[in-house]
Amino acid sequence: MSSSVLGPGAVPLASPIPLCVPNLGGNERTYVEECLKTGWVSSIGPFVERFERDFAAACGVPYAVATTSGTAALHTALLLAGVQPGDEVILPSLTFIAPANAVRYVGAWPTFVDVDQDYWQLDPGELRAFLRDDCRVSQGELRNCHTGRRVVAVLPVDILGHPCNLPAIREIAEHYGLAIVEDATESLGALCRGKPLGQWSRLTCFSFNANKVITTGGGGMLVTDDPHLARRARYLTTQAKDDPLEFVHLEIGYNYRLTSVQAALGCAQLERLPAFLATKRRIATRYAEALAELPGLELMKEAPWASASYWMYTILVDAERCGTDSRSLLKALAASNIETRPLWQPLHLSPAHRESFARPCPVASRLNRWALSLPCSTSLTEDEQRRVITALQREIVADRPNVEIQPATGA
Repeated sequence: MSSSVLGPGAVPLASPIPLCVPNLGGNERTYVEECLKTGWVSSIGPFVERFERDFAAACGVPYAVATTSGTAALHTALLLAGVQPGDEVILPSLTFIAPANAVRYVGAWPTFVDVDQDYWQLDPGELRAFLRDDCRVSQGELRNCHTGRRVVAVLPVDILGHPCNLPAIREIAEHYGLAIVEDATESLGALCRGKPLGQWSRLTCFSFNANKVITTGGGGMLVTDDPHLARRARYLTTQAKDDPLEFVHLEIGYNYRLTSVQAALGCAQLERLPAFLATKRRIATRYAEALAELPGLELMKEAPWASASYWMYTILVDAERCGTDSRSLLKALAASNIETRPLWQPLHLSPAHRESFARPCPVASRLNRWALSLPCSTSLTEDEQRRVITALQREIVADRPNVEIQPATGA
């Protein structure tokens, strides 16, 4: 854009750096064109079957069922877990709203507990405290003392590409007789104690939204090691057809099956998953090395028992020590054409779920105030990342003339 268009003396903005966008440089076009040529564009066809088979293999599980969204996978998984209207399901307060909404879809109630301060995942100590202090066994059923509702399941959410402490959560769930439905929608490719997500819980859900590690434009997947659950998931997500010729349906079903065109995208994206994960970790390493000495910034941590996929690289901004807060920093970076975003409103504060029970969640509240996610697309160049780092250094040390800015370097 010329200076005459911008106005006298105006400086053109640098090219935009988006937060996290799809990387579609593989076989996506070839596979989608094959769908168009053959006419397999709906929710059946070879690409749907291939995507399910390849995705199950990538997770190291025998069964995968492709759905229209991660939320559809969660809704289906809750039904498979036996969650009934009026039941309660325990969730972390710090998560995107989708899992809490899915609990309401089945007529149940989300109950919110806090996350841990180191890795920002569902805190096993808080989960145990809720079950010990806020619940009682009545006539053989575990009930919330405050609401009287039956507590039947826990829904851990692996946020931002880092796994929850799944062994600890599973031990607690087994002790109290709770089902587990795992939301791994943000964390494809992450490992917990060397095992891929999908292997820790009987029912695990993934998302392929446009900004996820791999994308189908929109879509999800439910994985399981149980053949009965896999068959039932496929039945429920295909309108519960008992006699497809005569259109007989014995149950309420859902139009939740992924289309073949989306599955074709998914097959191409899955081929590139190892490269995407390696790129995400390189981006995280560059940020960690360049930002480690900036005053008041807390960087993402990786647990010694985990391998994170770093879906969304996120920092915490301590306003008192930084001289700026997360929202002011967001606006300053936006002025440089750099997109960032805060984390979600904690669900214990959400007006949409104000009637749900929640324990105090101070860590979730602090993370919401302090967190800012930085550009981390797998197509992010080193030059673009240097620009983000330089902008962060400039904003954070602006009021600290005695702090020396180190030039950002490549990996």
